[in-house]
Amino acid sequence: MQTTELKDKNVLVLGLGRSGMAAATLLSRDGAHVVVRDEDDGEALQERARLLRQLGVRVELGNRFDNSTRFDLAVLSPGIRPERPIVKELAKKKTPVLSELELAYRFCLCPIVAVTGTNGKTTTTELITAMLQTCEKRVIAAGNIGYALSDAAEQSAGLDALVVEVSSFQLEKIERFKPDIGVWLNLTPDHLDRHITMEEYARAKARLFMNQTPQDTAIVSTQALDWAHKVGCEFRGRLIRISATGQQADLWLDAEDGQTIWCWLPECRGIVMRMDETSLRGVHNAENIMATIAAGIAMGLPVRGIRDAIIAYCPQAHRCEFVAEINGVTYINDSKATNVDAVEKALHSLRGSVILIAGGRDKDLDFTLLKETIARKVKLAVLIGETREKLAAAWGDVVPCVPADSMANAVQTAREMARPGDTVLLSPACASFDMFQNYEHRGDEFKRQVLALL
Repeated sequence: MQTTELKDKNVLVLGLGRSGMAAATLLSRDGAHVVVRDEDDGEALQERARLLRQLGVRVELGNRFDNSTRFDLAVLSPGIRPERPIVKELAKKKTPVLSELELAYRFCLCPIVAVTGTNGKTTTTELITAMLQTCEKRVIAAGNIGYALSDAAEQSAGLDALVVEVSSFQLEKIERFKPDIGVWLNLTPDHLDRHITMEEYARAKARLFMNQTPQDTAIVSTQALDWAHKVGCEFRGRLIRISATGQQADLWLDAEDGQTIWCWLPECRGIVMRMDETSLRGVHNAENIMATIAAGIAMGLPVRGIRDAIIAYCPQAHRCEFVAEINGVTYINDSKATNVDAVEKALHSLRGSVILIAGGRDKDLDFTLLKETIARKVKLAVLIGETREKLAAAWGDVVPCVPADSMANAVQTAREMARPGDTVLLSPACASFDMFQNYEHRGDEFKRQVLALL
């Protein structure tokens, strides 16, 4: 998109979250006539609205919309469901709708590495960014990681690369978006309240590769590759396969020792590194590390620099984050685990008995898929949020389940039941929005309650 393409056009931005704010700002600076609509009208949105109005943007909050306006284009924030009336109204008027990801991409002036998958997106985005920085490249991490791509796009002319965390919601409304390197880590049940079936979810993820050319690279786990084939996804560029489960691939984790990462690409043949050289644990993190190595190789980075960056990396907050050890009991914050697969991986990474704090807002997931792991690893489940009864019904015949009406109550119950050598793990398997602003707020509250025990 040339920066004059939207000049003097009427553009509607739906949603005034971080990505909506960034999209509206980008469009306004490009000369478009911008209207932002959000069905909420809370204090935070009022402040954002005030800032946008200073740029000449019209902001309509709380369902007080002027539906007489005709728009040349609409930009959809990832949190806005397509079935919402605010979106259906656009379909009636045949207004073209793009995601914020697509809009921002059209302003990007540097190579893009895009990372998707059910789990591991943020860790892998951070790892690839750290790797590029270690190799003295100018890089910004953006997208679903918290810094909107529309903000980063304005700085892209001076960068060697943008590393973008991409969700299935963002990929639903792309047209031209094309990463130079696309990474698909895995696909397990999640967001089925929106995608309905796993096949639909897989098709959304597979859109990451739909515009790639033979000059581009696709890095795909063997598990995700099976889904790609099921939904007819074609890879036009170089395909690099990774496997943490012993399957044949270009990079794989040794199934016998669970530590050694092997590579069989022309640029690097043999052992690359061992998991115990890093601060990351678990098979799921081996997948993230292999994706990072593959991306580095595809970009022509030196193997020494790739290794150094991965070894130096420290996991960020809310992802199996150590909080404290109190009276021999370890407290772990895994608030970012908002689906069944993430919880299973967290449990497998721990030794000893676990008291699991879980629950929140349901995403139509099948919690019985965790029963076998719960039976082997968990001695007590402390259940919070809207899914308390559903979780108890799913797990109650294999583990004692007790309800808690607050995070403070949950942590206190866990403390009373824990014995030296146990781990208290917050790994909710659910969204956070029933009790908290987001998963960060939930994790922070867990940490606050744990540290109050000291």
